[in-house]
Amino acid sequence: MLTKRQNFMETIRGGKPDRFVNQFEFMPFIGGNPIQAAYPPAVKGGPPAKSLWGVIRQWPENVPAGYPLHDKEHVVIKDITRWKEYVEIPKTDYPDSAWEKVAAAAAAVDRKEVFAAIIFGGGVFEQCHHTMSMTEALANFYEEPQHMKDFIACVTDYELRFAEQICKHLKIDLLYHHDDWGTQKSLFLSPEMFQEFIKPAYMQIYKYYKEHGVEIIIHHADCYAAPLVPDMIDMGVDVFQGCMTTNNVPELVKKYGPKISFMGDLDNGVMDKEDWTPELIRSEVERACRNNGKLYYIPCLVQGGAGSLYPGVYDEVSKEIDRMSKEMF
Repeated sequence: MLTKRQNFMETIRGGKPDRFVNQFEFMPFIGGNPIQAAYPPAVKGGPPAKSLWGVIRQWPENVPAGYPLHDKEHVVIKDITRWKEYVEIPKTDYPDSAWEKVAAAAAAVDRKEVFAAIIFGGGVFEQCHHTMSMTEALANFYEEPQHMKDFIACVTDYELRFAEQICKHLKIDLLYHHDDWGTQKSLFLSPEMFQEFIKPAYMQIYKYYKEHGVEIIIHHADCYAAPLVPDMIDMGVDVFQGCMTTNNVPELVKKYGPKISFMGDLDNGVMDKEDWTPELIRSEVERACRNNGKLYYIPCLVQGGAGSLYPGVYDEVSKEIDRMSKEMF
């Protein structure tokens, strides 16, 4: 029987996996690095929390996730032409001693069985609308393109400094990077604007990781992003995680499979709800597995981590993936 890591590699490289990769089983995340730990995220029902970039986030009890506050008092960048006056640029220069505990955790990972991975939330595009609000960010791409490019260069510089410290101290071999680029059915930016503003940043960021020992890059975007798959391939993305059913995932697997793999096609909006049933999950998992096949596809809920909003959903999905492995392999 292949290890979880071996089975993942066989799946995305067009080899001979012996079962479906089961959601996030192959990449336990190494948490607690000093850069991100300095600003703990908002917790459900807790008080607002401040991010590395000065964004105030809150997570009320009755919503599925935390979100930034964008009223006049709390929005960070009030004028993109003066963004340097408002932005708090995160520090990355922590002493080696601050890395000792998390470095020991990274060293303890059995890399024959799984990958040593970290999760990076709030990518380049998300930092734009988190600091400005979505409406202002989208308008600024049109009205103040040079100032947006200057701010994106600042975000890129931070990500590169972050990557340098991660690769130096943890020597990870998998990066799981968040940045949502669309709604459920459309992109926030046209492919042309994405290629002008966002893609150059990722060409630098993902290139750095690949050149410094990171074997696998997984990009999370639980949205419609099918038109950007060729750009993901250029950027060095190995797996597009979060690909909702609106992307026509079977068609993407068929068209791009040898160059990139797809992880998702199980929408949380359909399955991860208060009145979920085992029968619903069984039907959805079977549909996804049979339609996408054994190679270049990983069945997974589309949200950005190993879990679900409602208790039991994630585990039931995993159970059904195991069932489909027995039927199809």
